[in-house]
Amino acid sequence: MAPDESVVHIEGPWTHRAVHAGGTRFHVVEAGEGPLVLLLHGFPQFWWTWRHQLVSLAAAGFRAVAPDLRGYGGSDKPPRGYDLPTLAADATGLIRALGETGAVVVGHDWGGLLAWTMAVQDPKCVRRLVAVSAPHPLRLRNALLTDPFGQLRASRRTIGFQLPLLPERRLTRHDAALVGRLLEERSRPGWPEQEEARTYREAFRIPTVSHCALEYHRWFGRSQLRPDGRRYARLMRTEVEAPTLHLHGALDPSVLPRTAQGSSRYVAAPYRWRLFEGAGHFPHEEIPDVFDTELLGWLDDPEPDR
Repeated sequence: MAPDESVVHIEGPWTHRAVHAGGTRFHVVEAGEGPLVLLLHGFPQFWWTWRHQLVSLAAAGFRAVAPDLRGYGGSDKPPRGYDLPTLAADATGLIRALGETGAVVVGHDWGGLLAWTMAVQDPKCVRRLVAVSAPHPLRLRNALLTDPFGQLRASRRTIGFQLPLLPERRLTRHDAALVGRLLEERSRPGWPEQEEARTYREAFRIPTVSHCALEYHRWFGRSQLRPDGRRYARLMRTEVEAPTLHLHGALDPSVLPRTAQGSSRYVAAPYRWRLFEGAGHFPHEEIPDVFDTELLGWLDDPEPDR
């Protein structure tokens, strides 16, 4: 029997609530008071990926908010709207629904692509940008075309997600065992622990989550030759004006460090790149203490240099 949304209401030093933005209901988790830091998760996860940062940011004097993105966890799962411009509008709408005009936006994986998009599409909403394991979308697009034995090969699972129906079945059968394998394949040896993997597997078995999550990948792949994809590419040529911190694991096998490194060309503001040795695709979970030290140090710097 598939689990219901209650499995993502995990207790901790935070509060759960529903926030409506742009006609969509989002499940958000919040901790602390102070300047807003919006934490956007990636695939195949949900808000819980930021559990360490919710605690550390709150202790450092920030208001940390981690939503389940559209289609995930306890948030609404509409049949469409999984393109990056719509997802970015979701997130900027959330910032305003939380009573703020702007925020520090931290995004991992798909949440990172979404954060890059926010910084261009609605720049006043993004006071600072932190991209984790996420190249600029145009840099990723270029690497898929020009690095066939590198980034294209590393993205072979994502390419397989373009098929209809079958990927959803593969991801959810045997209690979503493939979700656990994806986490293991993309991380450093020894992560995740069994209980961590089980938490993500259960959340991915919530009805329609697997389909919604794969729609992100399908839009990015199929839009490349469509008018909406060309419009998006033109939009993303605009340089990012927010100070940007770019964090990446040296062992990341799914988004190669060399793919992410070229992103600085799209940033006009101060840009800082940090590569974490011994970490894979999930540095904020694999090495949370090291990650948080880097993040909080950068946030505490009033004028982050290049």
